[in-house]
Amino acid sequence: MDRIPPTRLSRLLTGWSKGGPGALPLLLAQALRELAQRGDVAPGTVLPSQRALATALGVGRSTVTAAYGLLEAEGWLDSRQGSGSRLRGSGAVGEPATEGRLASFGTREGVIDLSSGALDGLPAVAEAIGALSAQDLAAALAGDGYQPYGLPELREGIAEYHRSAGLPTSPEQILVTAGSQQAVWLITQGLVQPGDTVIVEDPTYRGALEALRARGARLVPLPADTTHGDNAAALARLAGHIRPRLVYLQPSVHNPTGRGMDEHTRRAWAAVLAEQGLYTVEDNAYAELSLRHDTAPVSLAAQLPPAATATVGTLSKLFWGGLRLGWIRASTTVVRRLADIKKSVDLSCPVVDQMLAVQLLRRLPAARATRRARLRERLTETERLLRAQRTGWRWDRPAGGSALWVEIPGADAEATAQLARRAGVLIVPGPAFSAVDGFRHHLRLPFADHDGSLERALPVLVDCAERSRTGR
Repeated sequence: MDRIPPTRLSRLLTGWSKGGPGALPLLLAQALRELAQRGDVAPGTVLPSQRALATALGVGRSTVTAAYGLLEAEGWLDSRQGSGSRLRGSGAVGEPATEGRLASFGTREGVIDLSSGALDGLPAVAEAIGALSAQDLAAALAGDGYQPYGLPELREGIAEYHRSAGLPTSPEQILVTAGSQQAVWLITQGLVQPGDTVIVEDPTYRGALEALRARGARLVPLPADTTHGDNAAALARLAGHIRPRLVYLQPSVHNPTGRGMDEHTRRAWAAVLAEQGLYTVEDNAYAELSLRHDTAPVSLAAQLPPAATATVGTLSKLFWGGLRLGWIRASTTVVRRLADIKKSVDLSCPVVDQMLAVQLLRRLPAARATRRARLRERLTETERLLRAQRTGWRWDRPAGGSALWVEIPGADAEATAQLARRAGVLIVPGPAFSAVDGFRHHLRLPFADHDGSLERALPVLVDCAERSRTGR
C-alpha cells in the first residue's frame, strides 16, 4: 500500500491556510478532500501520521487530528489502529501532481513570492523587438509558419553558440523548444520508459524531478555534493551496481545550490561518464548566469561521445522568462525522435519569438555582462542583509544563478515554509529539490529581487524558522 511522505504532502497543500488561523482544521480537511477529488493523491494512499504531518505543516497536532476526524466522518478517510489513515478518494487517477511548483508563477496581492528565482526582463528584449522590421515579418509570412524543429536561422544561431564555446554542432543537432522545461520534459518522454533507472544529483532541479516522476522513472540520487571530482568515483561505483538509462546533471550552474564544476572536476566526471558508457543529459539552463566568468559557458558535452549526450539550453533565464525559447542539442537521431513527440504537443514554437531569439543571440555578450553585474550586486547586498539578521544561517557563495542555498541549523524547512506562507511569504523548502526528501534544514532563497521584497521577507522567515524549532 502506498504511503505519501509528509514533506511531499505538504508541498501539494498549496494555499490551504489562507482563510485564517481560526479555521485551520476545516481548511486542512477541505484541502485534503480536494486532493482526493482531483486524484492528486491516489485512492488507497496512506496519509502521514498526525504528528509527522503537523511537524511538516508547522501546526499543532490537534489541527491535523481534527482535520482527519472531519474527513473520516465524511467517509474520505479509513482509519485503522496500526494501519494508519487511508484516503478513500473518488477522483480519477492521472499523472502525479506537481507538488505545487507551478504555484510559483503568478502574482498574488499582498504576498511576497520568493518561490521562484525568475528574473525581470533585460532592455535588450525590447531593443530586439524594435529591430524586427516589416520586411522580416513579410518573409516569415510567406510560409505556413510551422517549423517543428525550429526556425532554420535560429537553429544555425544556436549551433554557432555551441561551436564558439568549443562544442562542434550542426543545425541538424538542434531542436528548438518552448523553454528549458519543455526540453527536459521531451527528453524524459523520448528517452525514458516507466521503470527505467535515472541517476540524478541530490539536490537537483525540481522541474526535472517532477518530469521524471511523472514518467515513472526510478530515481537514484548521487551524493549531495556532486561538484567535487572525487564524487565522480561515487558515480562509477553506483553505475557498477545498476544500469541507468541516463544521468541528469547541471554541471555549469546548479539549481538550487548555485555550484559549478571547475575544469579539473569536469574532466573527472567526463572520464567516468565516457568509460561507463552513460547517456548524459547536461542541463545548462542557468549556465549564462555564472557569477565567476563573463565568457560563454563551457559544455561538459565537449568531452563526451556525441551520440551519448543531450544538452539543454535556454534564453529565458538570461533575457526574460516571458521569452519561452529553449533548445536541445543532441544527435540527429535523438532530435528526430524528440521532434516527433513535440509535434504532438504544439507543432511549432511561435515563429516571431524565434525571430526575436535570432536577434538576441547577437546581443548575448552585452546582455551577459549586464545581467551578471546586477546579480553580483544583489548577491552582495543579500549576504549583508543575512549577516545583519544574525541568524546563524549558513551558505556557500554561489558560482552562479539567482538564489542562495541556505542551511538553517535546527529548523524544519517544510514547517518554516508553511508558517511563512501563512504570514504572506512564499518560499521553497529543501526537500522539494531532493529525490529522497532530503535537505530538511535547507531553503532556496532568491536574491535577485529589485523591489525590496527580500528585505521585507527576511524578518518573517527568521521568525518562522525559529518557530519551527520550538514547535510554536
